[in-house]
This record gives sequence, structure tokens and C-alpha cells, in this order.
Amino acid sequence: MADGILKVGTITNSAGSGNIAIGSGVTLQSNVPAFEVHLSASQALTDDTLTKIQWDTKVFDTDSIYNTTDYKATIPSGKDGKYFVYVQGQCQGDGTTGEILDTNMQIYKNGTSITRTTFGGDTTATADRNTFLTTYTVLDLAAGDYLEIYALINSVSGTTSFNNAFSSTQIQSRFGAYRIGA
Repeated sequence: MADGILKVGTITNSAGSGNIAIGSGVTLQSNVPAFEVHLSASQALTDDTLTKIQWDTKVFDTDSIYNTTDYKATIPSGKDGKYFVYVQGQCQGDGTTGEILDTNMQIYKNGTSITRTTFGGDTTATADRNTFLTTYTVLDLAAGDYLEIYALINSVSGTTSFNNAFSSTQIQSRFGAYRIGA
């Protein structure tokens, strides 16, 4: 078959059972589309304000679903299915009194928050200027559905940022997704 879809119930070797061999030069694509992005630099956030994270650097993007201009991942036609979506972020309060009161990070689907991770939520500071948040979920996504990430950091100093890296070689904030099935 040149181009198209082959649907079969069972594949066996020439003896009628057992394993089949995949020839060299054949590319098996599972868990695609898939992408991961991070920040090229820390993003300043307005204190205590939910803000869209501007992931601007692609680590990989198998089907060009992530747009570094509008900071959205949009599911392409023919790629409907269940997706594992993940995000990790380093939240920082700056200055000498930059302790964090509370933070949250949210995954948005089609403009609506569908999952949220929170740290703090107290009226007293955590005595720390850095908080790491991680959230993930499995979503049913169809062509045209889009994903975005929002974060809120509330700091004693009123100055906050969503950081890109712990050091020049350790990326701390990332967002990605990959298809896990139909």
C-alpha cells in the first residue's frame, strides 16, 4: 500500500504465528503528535495576577502543533484522541522580601481552566522565594482543541517571575503533551 491506512485484525509471521520483523528504514510512530516547550528567559508576572505563560522555545514538536507566537498547542485534523499533558514551573518571588504567599498553575483547554495545582494559599509567607509546581492530566482532545498554561504568583515583595532555568543547563519550567491513544 503506497499511502493510506491499513486495518487488520491480526498480523503474524510467514509461519502463521509468532513475531514479525520490522525492516530497516521503517519509522514507527507511536505517541505522536508530541511536543515540549520551555522559556528562553524568565517571564516577569504581575503579582497576584493570573497570567498566560509565554513558552517560546520548542524542544521538539512532531506535528507543528505548538505555536510560539500565540503560545498555544492546537490539535491538528486527524489527530483526535487521548493526550497526556504535563507542565512544570519554577515560581519565584524576587527581592530581599520575596517570600511567596501562594502560587498556582493551570492547564487551560479551549479557554477554560481544567486542572490546577496550588502551593501555599496562606496569609503568611513561606520564607522561601522559589516554589516548583507540577501538574498533569489525560484529556480527550479533538481537531481544533487548544491548550494553554496560566500561572499566578503572590509574593510579599510584589515582584514575581516564572523562571526558565535553575542553571544554564537545567531547564526547570516546561510544558508538553503527547497522544497516548484513540
